[in-house]
Amino acid sequence: MFRYYGKKQKSSIGSSTVPQNLNVEENNTLEINRDEVLSDPGLQRPIISFNVNIRDQIRREYICRGPCQPIGHNYPKKKKMGEDNRSFRDVWFEGRTWLEYSIAKDAAFCFYCYLFTRSNMDDSFVKSGYGNWRRATAKFADHVGNVNSWHNQARELFDNFQNQRQSVTRAFTTGKEVMDDQYRKRLTASLQVVRFLLRQCLPFRGDDEGSTSLNKGNFLELLDWLSANNEEVAKVVRTNAPGNAQMTSPNIQKQLTNACAIETTISILISDLGDRPFSVMVDESRDCSVKEQMAINIRYVDRRGYIIERFLAIVHVRDYICLGQGYDGASNMRGEFNGLKTLVLRENSSAHYIHCFAHQLQLVVVSVCQVNRWIDDFFAYTSMIINAFGSSCKRSDILRQAEHDRLVGLLESMEISSGIGLNQATSLCRPCDTRWGTHYTTICRLMDMWVSVLIVLQTIFDDGVVNARATSHSLIEKMETYDFVFIMILMRKLLGMTNALSNILLAKDQNIENAIHQMRIVKENLQELRESGWDILCIEVNAFCEKNSIPIIDMEAGRRRGSRQLRGSEIVTNYHFFRVEIFYEVVDMLSQEMNNRFPEKSTELLSCISCLSPRLSFISFDVDKLIHLAHQYPDDFTLTELPFIRQELQTYVQDLQKGVRFKDLDNLGL
Repeated sequence: MFRYYGKKQKSSIGSSTVPQNLNVEENNTLEINRDEVLSDPGLQRPIISFNVNIRDQIRREYICRGPCQPIGHNYPKKKKMGEDNRSFRDVWFEGRTWLEYSIAKDAAFCFYCYLFTRSNMDDSFVKSGYGNWRRATAKFADHVGNVNSWHNQARELFDNFQNQRQSVTRAFTTGKEVMDDQYRKRLTASLQVVRFLLRQCLPFRGDDEGSTSLNKGNFLELLDWLSANNEEVAKVVRTNAPGNAQMTSPNIQKQLTNACAIETTISILISDLGDRPFSVMVDESRDCSVKEQMAINIRYVDRRGYIIERFLAIVHVRDYICLGQGYDGASNMRGEFNGLKTLVLRENSSAHYIHCFAHQLQLVVVSVCQVNRWIDDFFAYTSMIINAFGSSCKRSDILRQAEHDRLVGLLESMEISSGIGLNQATSLCRPCDTRWGTHYTTICRLMDMWVSVLIVLQTIFDDGVVNARATSHSLIEKMETYDFVFIMILMRKLLGMTNALSNILLAKDQNIENAIHQMRIVKENLQELRESGWDILCIEVNAFCEKNSIPIIDMEAGRRRGSRQLRGSEIVTNYHFFRVEIFYEVVDMLSQEMNNRFPEKSTELLSCISCLSPRLSFISFDVDKLIHLAHQYPDDFTLTELPFIRQELQTYVQDLQKGVRFKDLDNLGL
């Protein structure tokens, strides 16, 4: 029957004045589309074009936002009114709460008449907008008209809509003071439960919320617990509440959640942030429901000087043109001509682009591991070794037990010592380009568990299946070569330098001055390793080979560059191969990547900012660097102010360094 006749919709009458969430379903079939609720009156859909069942919700959303009055906007002067080019004026908003201005159409609209317009109403303030600024004030007065004008009737409807106590719905639902008091207690109890679940990041709903269910979900279970411990709440909730005012339905939960989100956002933007500058952080990914979700966060410095990050919203991205807009240092973001960095700098030359140093350092490691063919081959075999154990739980357990037995034997023979955090690694780590520090951890784990890995691989070769035996045998042969050991120890030494720097950059209490200093130290250490680190490296490699019975090659012996079967392939000595084609090439490549991604120009701005550090009585204070910093922000320092900055800074730092109250100051945010 329902194929020919649809179900009749039940009318929903709400009495809450809390702004409605545009993603909340008022009934079971209709949902408000947030993209259709626009702030610019020139782009808004007429109210009468919306479904009759959601018009009141649309009105509440617009009332919550208020009329569009862009005070301070640079109004265009495009229309010639007589002899002068005239434009809209901010002063016209004074005393006219109904007046709106459309930036898109450069026209004035009426807020009241838009919300409560009639189908036969033909007024420029409702449909096309009014744009004759020459006699605008007179036209405003004509639009308002007398007491019975359409505008005043719309204003009266607006006032009545805001005052829900005068509606028929309010008269029926809250006719008695006792019912009103019970309703308030019931709503407060549900709101307390919602706030607790939001603060703890807990889900609301349960799989079975029936009365006989053993677990009705966090919301209902917590409400029952609250009523069991509070007699006043127990008298008005659950079985003691009217069937049509339980305040526990999914829609009520969503509305209360939305109200909390609005109040939290207002508190962040007005009370905490105020008029201080802030930055916007946007990240987007696809969730399990195959929807592109964009998270919006803001980052700012509060009154106490602390860096604060606040999450604002998750927006479903319907316009897929904006995919890929991640300011992460990729070529399309930092491009010299059309990258996002360039586009932003065109709008604001003071918006300097500084890429995340920790991310840059990881890109250096990935580049070195991929460009050199011998290093790439080494990590390919390393991944195969890890896959040989990670693909089987049984092999992982055997490796873990073998490593445990080896450590016990070393402890008993006093070859290693025990202590907190020592000898705890009993599994291999997989190298990953997107996980910082994993390449270094992989090499360290492999070297620490070298004997156990070979024992398990030999066990697989002796007792495993055919395919596993072939793979394990080839891995054993590869691991027991001088080439593999040489590259392993070389990369452990190089990545050890970058890993220490990465940990410093990721530290939450790290300051800019120390980070730049440590970066310079790594560059100097790389140069020192290239000049005088070859002999020490060879000693470490030979010692490891002797300890694990791996043949040590003759450096003066020859070897072919390519395949042995390839005629005409060049023959070079092992010394030339390991020192020039691997050692020098990898160290030079790492140094070049460090210089390319961390040039002095990119750290210059941060070095200037670090001069403001108050540690040790402002010992880092450098007048020349701060003057250079002032030149980077021409909008904040005019040409007439720049000549006087040097003397002012010198006087300022002398006052700070001699002041007793600043002697023990360690941070400007404390």
